[in-house]
Amino acid sequence: MRLRHLFVGLMLLLQLVPPCGAWAGAVVVIAHGNVHKLDAATVQRIYTGKVIEVDGVAVQPANLKAGQPLRQRFLNDYLQQAEDAYTGYWTVRRYIGKGTPPREFATVAEVLAYVSATPGAVAYLDEVDVPPAANIVLRR
Repeated sequence: MRLRHLFVGLMLLLQLVPPCGAWAGAVVVIAHGNVHKLDAATVQRIYTGKVIEVDGVAVQPANLKAGQPLRQRFLNDYLQQAEDAYTGYWTVRRYIGKGTPPREFATVAEVLAYVSATPGAVAYLDEVDVPPAANIVLRR
């Protein structure tokens, strides 16, 4: 009987623990210092290749590799698309000669290095990974 009470108590306690990834922060958009504040519509248009210049600055969007949870959160929060729809969109767009998808990186460190070294670079990070000196251009 005592073991049963312990088991029930443990199960109740586990219901209070958030699922994996729930402690992640919001997805924020960062950019090289020469890019100023952006709105959500502009970010969406940058990541779909419909905007290639903002305020006279050629933008260079960066993506994490497909399948990464942060990329999936970004696609959901900012583009309202699933991974397969986004990949399909760029497959067609590239085929008809309407541009190339954003450059992809495997790690957050690579994204940060790209943004700091590339004028016009735009990327997204989990807010817990944003360094203090980063140029945050959109926070939702």
